[in-house]
Amino acid sequence: MKGGRPLLTAGVTALAPAIWGSTYLVTTEWLPPDRPLLAATVRALPAGLILLAFARTLPTWIWLWRALVLGTLNIGAFLFLLFVAAYRLPGGVAAMIMSVQPMFVLILAALFIGDRIRFTHVVACGLGAGGVVLLVFKGTVALDFVGVAAALGGAACMATGITLTKRWGRPDGVGLLPFTGWQLLAGGLVLSPFALSIEGLPTTITGTNIIGFAYLVSLGAVISYAIWFRGIERLPALAVSFLSLGSPIVATLLGYLFLHETLSILQLVGILVIIIAALLAQPRPAKPRGPGPHDSADSDNPAELGRDPIADRTGGRSR
Repeated sequence: MKGGRPLLTAGVTALAPAIWGSTYLVTTEWLPPDRPLLAATVRALPAGLILLAFARTLPTWIWLWRALVLGTLNIGAFLFLLFVAAYRLPGGVAAMIMSVQPMFVLILAALFIGDRIRFTHVVACGLGAGGVVLLVFKGTVALDFVGVAAALGGAACMATGITLTKRWGRPDGVGLLPFTGWQLLAGGLVLSPFALSIEGLPTTITGTNIIGFAYLVSLGAVISYAIWFRGIERLPALAVSFLSLGSPIVATLLGYLFLHETLSILQLVGILVIIIAALLAQPRPAKPRGPGPHDSADSDNPAELGRDPIADRTGGRSR
């Protein structure tokens, strides 16, 4: 990634959490009420089936269980725990607790990928968590143990999913769309029994509901997760994890624009702090190396002047 490419890749990848930030608005305004698990299942399962039907690529045996693990961590278990936490923790506390996710990635990436922990990364983790607190915290609230455990579990699921996706990569010869489809299908299958047993199916479906479900399947799953997994391939794990903090930013801004929610100065400061943290976590563009002391043709070393660069690259066999 040369020049400005890392930031460009980060900008494209950030579109995925931005789309996910609109899920709250779509769910509350366009979908049947009180069925978030059904919304998550409909979002993942049909999208996975569509991508597999389009790509017609099935995983090999080793990738069958890997896709199940990644789909469970990145989509199924994460969304289930997210909704449990959201129901049991008021005032955005779930988002606040889940903002520790980059800290989990920082540790996991160092252990399993070999990424170095830099002081800048530690500062970015602190800023990111502080920014989310400013953005979503609504005052003193009573903490529910199950809700807190679910929020921490959701953060751990996403962090582990990002790390393993980065570690395992994508199988040779398999495109991004089928790779995304495997995980969406796995995540949808994990969510289905919980959605049916806990919430059940709605008695009526309106035209607005159909539009909402179509939005979740297309933008909320097929496009956004393909962008997300592409970003994981091209960026360090920690850099990707910080981009997920853009989701509460978009949710807050959309709530202010369309749901008449408040937007205070502290929340604006929180948005700015989160953006600064995400930028700190991104990889720096590589600096072009200048000519070394022996790279110039004007070198005073006769041995350097007499060397054949083609022979050097071919082990002495000059063409």
